[in-house]
Amino acid sequence: MIPKLEVRNLNYSYHTMDGETTALSDISFSVKSGEFIAVVGPSGCGKSTLLSLICGLFKPDSGTILLDGRPVRRASSGIGYMLQKDHLFEWRTIRSNASLGLEIRKKMDDLHKSRVAGLLETYGLEPFSGARPSQLSGGMRQRAALIRTLALEPDLLLLDEPFSALDYQTRLAVCDDISTIIRDRKKTAVLITHDLSEAVSVADRVLVLTGRPGHVGAELTVSFASGETSPLKRRNEPEFSTYFNEIWRLLQRGAEHLPDPKGNYAEVLHEN
Repeated sequence: MIPKLEVRNLNYSYHTMDGETTALSDISFSVKSGEFIAVVGPSGCGKSTLLSLICGLFKPDSGTILLDGRPVRRASSGIGYMLQKDHLFEWRTIRSNASLGLEIRKKMDDLHKSRVAGLLETYGLEPFSGARPSQLSGGMRQRAALIRTLALEPDLLLLDEPFSALDYQTRLAVCDDISTIIRDRKKTAVLITHDLSEAVSVADRVLVLTGRPGHVGAELTVSFASGETSPLKRRNEPEFSTYFNEIWRLLQRGAEHLPDPKGNYAEVLHEN
């Protein structure tokens, strides 16, 4: 079966007046349709750069990025991108903010208007559809930003630390809320995060990037015996701390084979 997303031997460098800085080196991984993966790594290892390459904002120096087996073109319409901030416009209502992408792509027909209304209703924002962003909580604003992304019906969602601007309690609730929405709609998603607990709680797999130049140092499958998918509930599962400690050790001590609770091993690329 063709993966929803496939990244092959990706390389990228930043070029400045002071010279060239290699950000990513020989990145390869794939994501199955409906799979939710998280990417973690030290600051500056190129996590956000990786998302910019996947969605076509940056052009790689070499390597291939495929969506459903086809090369990703610049600003592909099949990819939705959620950033750290919600970027809602204060002069627009929540409904018109949620419809912004459709307006830009000239898709504001009755069908798409109805789809936005349905998303607002389903995810609890219909009573606030005429409100301005400043009248909503941070969690509700992020939910509106997700609806804006989902309205375009993307095949792949890229999430660049979308909960990092929220306070801790709100972050937990919104992470659980948005992750559940993504899974219920069977979307394929790639999450960038610095929070290891967040990565373990939401992901089917976790990719651990090395320091710059970033490459995939480890790939860890996350599986809970209970089959639980709710991020909040996963945090109380017995396997949670095992996965957290394993990822932490991989980040702190470099690449090494560590067994998961079922006796499997992370696929690790040893560094010299």
